[in-house]
Amino acid sequence: MDFSALLSGLDPVASGLVVLCLVAVTGLALGNVRIGSVSLGIGGVLFAGVIWGHLGFTVDPEVAHFLREFGLILFVYSIGIQVGPGFFSALKRSGLALNGLAAGLVFLSIIVAATLHLIVGVPLPVMLGLMSGATTNTPSLGAATQMLTSVGAGPEALAAPALGYAVAYPFGILGILLTMGIVRAVLRIRPEAEQAAFEAERAAKQQGLQTVNVKVTNRNMQGLTIGTLPGLEEMSLVVSRIMRDGVVEVAHPETEVRLNDVLLLVGPAEKLPGMVRILGQQAKTDLKAIPSDVKWKRFVVTNSNVFGASLGSLDLLHRHDVVISRVTRSGIELAPHDGLRLQFGDICTVIGHPENLDRAAQVLGNRSQALEQVQILPIFLGIAFGVLFGSIPVAFPGMPAPVKLGLAGGPLVVAIILSRLGHIGPLVWFMPSSANHALREIGIVLFLGIVGLKAGESFVSILVEGDGLIWLVYGALITIIPLLIIGFIGRLVLRLNYLTLCGLLAGSMTDPPALAFANAIRPSEAPSLAYATVYPLVMVLRILAPQVLVLIFWF
Repeated sequence: MDFSALLSGLDPVASGLVVLCLVAVTGLALGNVRIGSVSLGIGGVLFAGVIWGHLGFTVDPEVAHFLREFGLILFVYSIGIQVGPGFFSALKRSGLALNGLAAGLVFLSIIVAATLHLIVGVPLPVMLGLMSGATTNTPSLGAATQMLTSVGAGPEALAAPALGYAVAYPFGILGILLTMGIVRAVLRIRPEAEQAAFEAERAAKQQGLQTVNVKVTNRNMQGLTIGTLPGLEEMSLVVSRIMRDGVVEVAHPETEVRLNDVLLLVGPAEKLPGMVRILGQQAKTDLKAIPSDVKWKRFVVTNSNVFGASLGSLDLLHRHDVVISRVTRSGIELAPHDGLRLQFGDICTVIGHPENLDRAAQVLGNRSQALEQVQILPIFLGIAFGVLFGSIPVAFPGMPAPVKLGLAGGPLVVAIILSRLGHIGPLVWFMPSSANHALREIGIVLFLGIVGLKAGESFVSILVEGDGLIWLVYGALITIIPLLIIGFIGRLVLRLNYLTLCGLLAGSMTDPPALAFANAIRPSEAPSLAYATVYPLVMVLRILAPQVLVLIFWF
C-alpha cells in the first residue's frame, strides 16, 4: 500500500496528525534505546522527525505552526505549575548565583557567534540562525528575522537564519546532553548521591516542627492564661494540649496555667528549648501517649469557602473546640498563627475530641480525592493569561522594535505566579502530578515532532551542499564552548549540585528536551527548579541578543 498516497487523500489536519503520530511513536521508541546508561529519552522524537522529514513526510505549514506552538505552550505552562510553589524560595536562596551563571552562558554564546562573524567571516544572517539553533531558542530566530526585516535586509538574507537554525538545532540539543555527560564523567559524579544531597539540603532549610512536653514549675507563670504566656507568640509556638490532675484536654488561650500543669508545645525545633526554660522543665510524660478523649487527625483543605481565609478568621478553637497544631504546604511544615491563610491542598494537623474533629473536617473540606481531580477551566484560563502576557511588547531605548517574552516565556512566568498564589477566588491553580506529567509530555512531543519534520526537509541537502558542514561545526562551537565553561565553573567553583547544574544548563539554553533528559537522570525537582529559576531572564536575553548583534554589525 502506498502510504504517501493515502496521506495525500486526507485533509491537512488529518494528514498532519497521522504524520505527527508516526514521528511520536518512532521517536519515543528510539528514545527508549539505551547505550550503556545513556538514552535520548524524549529527544528521540526530534531525531525521528528529522528522519521522516528527510523521507518526504510533511505537515501543512499552518497546521504545523499551531501544533508546534501549542505543544510548547503546554510544556512550559505545566512546568511552571509544577515548580511555582518552590520557585520564589529557590530564587531567594540560590537564584542570584544561578541567574549569574545563566547570563554568563548567554554572553559567551554571543561572544563565540560574534567571533565567528568577525574572524571567520560567517555572514551575519547565517550567524544569527546558527546562534538561535545552537542555543535551541526559536523565539531568538523570530527576533533575528524580525530585526533583519526592520533594517531592510533582502530575501536571501531573510531566508538565511532559518537555514542556519536547521543545521545547528540538532546538535544544540545533543550538545547539552553531551555536556551533562562530560561533566559527569570527568568529575566522576554519582547522580544518586547528588539526589540525596539535594533532598537533605532542602530538608535542612525547611522549617520543621517538633513537639515537647513541658512541666510548669516557674512560679511566675502561676495564674497567667495560655494566651499570655511570655514568648509563645514571638517564638511561633502553639500549646495544643494541657494535662491537669491526670486529665488531658484541648488547650485554650483563656485557660489559666497552674504549677505542675503539663503542656504539649508544637513549633520550630530551635525555639522549643527556650520556651521550656521559661515555663519550667521538660516533662517525662508524653501527652500524645496518654489515653484520652483528645485525638489528632490530618485534614486536607479542599473547601473553596476557606481558600485564602486566615486561621484567625476561622477561629476553629472557639467555634469547634479544636486546635490546629501545624500546617503542611508543598512538603513544608508551617507554624500556625492567626494571620496564616489557607490554600488548596494544605494539610492541617487538628487536635480535639472526635465529634469536634468531624465538624472541623467539614469546615476544611477533607476530600482527598479532590487532589486527584483535574480542574480544566483554570488550565485554559491560565494559558490564555500566559499567551497575552507573552504578547505584550516592551520597548528598550535604542531598539528599533519592541521585544516580547513570546509564547514560551509568557505562559511559564504566568504559571509560576499563579501556582504560587494558589487560588484566585474559587479558581485553584493546582494540577495533580499525574495530569501535569501527561500534559507536559504531550506538549513536548508535539513541539519536537514538528521541529524535527521541518528540519528534516532541508537538513541533508544543506549538509552536503555549499557550506552546510562547516556551518554545522560553527554551530557546534557556539553550543559546546559556553556550556563546558559554565558547566565546570558551576561545579568546581560554585559547587552546584549536579542535578541543579543540569537544570541550569537546560534553562540557559531554553531547551525543554534537555530538561526532560535532566529530569530522567534521577527523580528530583532540582533540575526543574533550576530551569524555572533562570528561564525568564534567559528568554529575555536570548530574544535581545540577535537584535543587539544586528544593531552592532549590520550598519
